[in-house]
Amino acid sequence: IFAIGDWGGMDGGVVTDERPKKEYRRIIQYSGGDAPGPHVMARSRAGCKFPNLVECFNTKGKVGPDPSSSCLATCGWTEGIDDQAQFLVANQVKRRAAISKPQYVLNVGDNFYWGGIETDCGLPMGQISSVARQQFDDVFEGIYSGPGLDGKPWLSVLGNHDWGGRYFNSGWDQQIAYTWASNRWVMPAAYWSQRVEYPDQGFSADIFMIDSNVYDARDPDEDPEHNICGALHSPDTANCSAAGGPPSLSQCKEWFEKFWQRQQTWLEGKLQQSTANWKIVVTHFPCGHASSWYAGLHRRFGLDLLVTGHRHDQELWAHSPQLGGLTCIVTGGGGGITSEVSPKGHATSNSQYGFFDIAISKQQIRLELVNQEGDIVKKGTVYSRGR
Repeated sequence: IFAIGDWGGMDGGVVTDERPKKEYRRIIQYSGGDAPGPHVMARSRAGCKFPNLVECFNTKGKVGPDPSSSCLATCGWTEGIDDQAQFLVANQVKRRAAISKPQYVLNVGDNFYWGGIETDCGLPMGQISSVARQQFDDVFEGIYSGPGLDGKPWLSVLGNHDWGGRYFNSGWDQQIAYTWASNRWVMPAAYWSQRVEYPDQGFSADIFMIDSNVYDARDPDEDPEHNICGALHSPDTANCSAAGGPPSLSQCKEWFEKFWQRQQTWLEGKLQQSTANWKIVVTHFPCGHASSWYAGLHRRFGLDLLVTGHRHDQELWAHSPQLGGLTCIVTGGGGGITSEVSPKGHATSNSQYGFFDIAISKQQIRLELVNQEGDIVKKGTVYSRGR
């Protein structure tokens, strides 16, 4: 099994339709970002704000004098890594896939930066827009292919950017619809489950895919650049009820809260009923969110592994005390967005971009953190409870 997240760069070739309150028709942050195909989204780092990191892409890392707008040394921008992160990780995924031959991929979301599929929600489920088709072709199909990957299912969830990031009416439902237009993209709903049987080895795994984006759904006037329910960028007329989503801006936060509560009840029931040897949860928000709840799932229902993203690095929380002994991984370093810290010169630089290679058997789950250079940075093992 492979696990990856936060991987889908900005497609420079896409031209969107005009949409209310979307002040752009191209997904371009910096010079050269208009070329077709994915480009790494600049975010921020400690001592380096968003405009500074964008300017690093513009100047190829040339440090300037203005602390508010220049590329700064504290940005740690690294040419050949930060500007190629998705390709570097994808190349290691392909190299490793030819050897490991994963049977499927666990995809933890933030599949398309900066605002998901660049259409508004509400298209018929049997229709894939030309914009969605182009983004899938350029950012997914054309990047993650080759021996060991072709035809392998990507079991997927939505990240906050897939909902829109700072609005809720992006084409998140197009990602669900693409399930029926692809031979490997699997996201039949915003939350769902998959039973995997290994009859030749006599064991099974239940994988529960849930949406934790309530943690970025706030009051409309709060944190406008990091709020799915933010008023600044969401049209007053935004309505995703036709796709089963939030019906309005004023009801957005409450919708996500109820959606999360419904999932919690669903997951607890499913875990209690599960007869699988392994129980795995996949979601977007990282190790540390809802810690006491996940610890309870581990203790009460035997949850074995939590697979997450959102933080833009690679982390292994082995038998975490914060999670009651549950092992959790963060695999948010897929390269669609800049990493938390510089990929060079920092104590954790070698675990900023990458993915996880996971081997599962009846007795154990082996976890290997693989970075963008193909190095195995960390290893961990989850042992069977003997179910």
